[in-house]
Amino acid sequence: MSTRRRGVLIVADIADFANDLVQERIDQALAARNAAKPALAAHSFLFCETCDDPIPEARRLAQPGCTQCVGCLSVDELKGARHAG
Repeated sequence: MSTRRRGVLIVADIADFANDLVQERIDQALAARNAAKPALAAHSFLFCETCDDPIPEARRLAQPGCTQCVGCLSVDELKGARHAG
């Protein structure tokens, strides 16, 4: 192998090492950013998706992400229980 070929291989190895190092730092930065990001709170509906009645604020705060009023949710749960058995 000539000196020139060895020189090319050495430069390529250095470039590969540099790329690997940069990728590792990017991965670490993204992991740190994702770890620091607060969990997104689920948004509750203001109105029931079934009957369009307002969902009380107390329910929205107690059950983040709710989409139905308590009455409609109860009816859906009863229907589900009837079909499950």
